[in-house]
Amino acid sequence: MARIQKLAPLSPGQARTRKLAELSRLVRRQAFAQPLKPGATFGQFVDSLPALLAAGEMRELARRIARAHRRGRTFLLMAGAHSIKTGLSPLICQLLRDGILSAVAMNGAAIIHDFELAMAGRTSEDVGAGLADGSFGMAQETGEFLNHAAALAAQEGRGLGEVVGREISRRRLKHRAISIFATAYEAGAPATVHVAIGADIIHMHPDADGGAIGKATFADFHRLAQVVGTLSGGVVINLGSAVIMPEVFLKALNLCRNLGRKVRDFTTADMDFVRHYRPRVNVVERPTRGGGRGIMLTGHHEIMFPLLVAAVGEELRRNT
Repeated sequence: MARIQKLAPLSPGQARTRKLAELSRLVRRQAFAQPLKPGATFGQFVDSLPALLAAGEMRELARRIARAHRRGRTFLLMAGAHSIKTGLSPLICQLLRDGILSAVAMNGAAIIHDFELAMAGRTSEDVGAGLADGSFGMAQETGEFLNHAAALAAQEGRGLGEVVGREISRRRLKHRAISIFATAYEAGAPATVHVAIGADIIHMHPDADGGAIGKATFADFHRLAQVVGTLSGGVVINLGSAVIMPEVFLKALNLCRNLGRKVRDFTTADMDFVRHYRPRVNVVERPTRGGGRGIMLTGHHEIMFPLLVAAVGEELRRNT
């Protein structure tokens, strides 16, 4: 049986103290929030934020995006479909039109919501209600349009994102102005789609062709790798993708470096309302170990991303 060691008395009376001025302190009053007067501008609001934690990180990310734009560096936005369902398409489209956003890369569900919004102005069905009778995900127009786009992309040797955007634009769908893929196509910006076969509703449809979908999304992987190869000095944001985009990005980055591209000294950021393992390690930490900066901003997409976009606009306005 282990012996219980007797503890020697400890007397706080012998503790040594030091002057406050001699000791480190991480928080200073200069970094505190400032009261904001009614009617203040957005620029004044940004300046009033604390230069601490997430507020400081958001301002730093905005500065880095603005700096990348002024220097002609790449700004890549990777996103899950939830970014569309939270109403952010108009902001992403405007960034593309203004030439601030260089490229977008999204998961397979994104083209579903993007197309339905472009066509009908509404998306995101009640899954539970449709699952009960097998009608979930079986919208005829959605399956026909997107599976046809995949077939065209495979036949033409093009990426899925490009062809989806082209077809939305060519068919002049009523709400195409808020289509991320149509806007990217019209702006000449790469827009790629990274599909997990079987994960999206259109894969249940009778005209779904796994070979065509696979070929089209594989072409998009290569196109994304081309974009990633230009990231030095630029910025990449992962907006709300917990698995697909962080995994695809890591492989694209590794492929570039394997082929001799010196991709380093760029900024990465993960923006989501929950912190996940893969975005943290595959986007924020591992890619920037050899140089660069990784940032994590946690909060609701519909609040955080508009704040960031507006802050970028302020940074660009101040430096023109």
